Amino acid sequence: MSIIELVQPASERPQSAPVPVSRLRIGFLLLDQFTLAAFSGLIDVLRLAADHGGRSRQLHASWTVMSLDGEPRRSSCGVSVTPNAGLLDPAGFDYVAVCGGNDYLNDALPESLLGYLRRAATSGVRLLGICTGTFAIARAGLVGPRRVCVHWNVLDAFKERFPKVSAGVERLFIDEGDLITCAGSTAAIDLGLYLVARHCGRDKAQQAMRHMMLQDMRPAEMTQPHFYAALGPNLDVRVQQATHFIEQRLDNPPPIAAVARYVGVSPRQLERLFGASLGQSPAAFQRKLRLEYARWLILNSKRSLTDVAMGAGFADSAHLSRDFKAAFGETPRSLRQNAAPVR
Repeated sequence: MSIIELVQPASERPQSAPVPVSRLRIGFLLLDQFTLAAFSGLIDVLRLAADHGGRSRQLHASWTVMSLDGEPRRSSCGVSVTPNAGLLDPAGFDYVAVCGGNDYLNDALPESLLGYLRRAATSGVRLLGICTGTFAIARAGLVGPRRVCVHWNVLDAFKERFPKVSAGVERLFIDEGDLITCAGSTAAIDLGLYLVARHCGRDKAQQAMRHMMLQDMRPAEMTQPHFYAALGPNLDVRVQQATHFIEQRLDNPPPIAAVARYVGVSPRQLERLFGASLGQSPAAFQRKLRLEYARWLILNSKRSLTDVAMGAGFADSAHLSRDFKAAFGETPRSLRQNAAPVR
């Protein structure tokens, strides 16, 4: 007993501030090769909202990182994360966030993992599908009639594995009440802010945004910048590889010869493959995708038309305007003037 306790009545002793009750409890379940950006973005929103001054105490929000066996998990970039525990009782959380990544093509997930997700759902714990974590949730048979959000880059793979599930890329995340699915990457930050605002108040979400130097929270309904063609099934693997290579370099279009080298064929052979599979040349496919990307930027950003042109791989706004009008029947400027303002 201290001296101050001896001489002061209990009613007069300095009282500690009451510890806030955590209003948002999330258990993070790391899958093999999980994506670090989505995991760290979501958990850092919780950390910065949970306490003042970035002190990281789990006050207003709390989190626990788990893996199937309690052992470290290696992310897709090679960084390993040591969890706090193995699988804990899901009833101790408001949400279980299933953090996936590059292992989404693994169709042989452990039954213990799938059983844990089913137990969480049965207990009334809401599930979060982060990045490709939605694949595991679907594999556990927990989607049903709900619509899920996946990253545009894995939409085809998801539809191939779960053809009866309604999946889309028209949003950053989709909230179906007991299941929220997120495209991953930086969209996980927006999801985190959404959950903090719901459970802890908008002031806590604003607090986290200030620390993360964000201007605002993007709404769930913001469209993903997805630019790919609906290529259909049974496409030649070389055409698939070529289209993916083109999709990833819209701002700096590679020469067709470089695309051909990437897939290991000659430019002439690549032309024949595209003609047989898609009914168009590689150059025409590339140009169409860049124009679609420019259109999306015009409708969903406040970037100048010059910046839009550069971002879509055009030399300047004049070149963009000419090709844009030929493709869509109006100029980029008229499209923006007639569209609803970007929020």
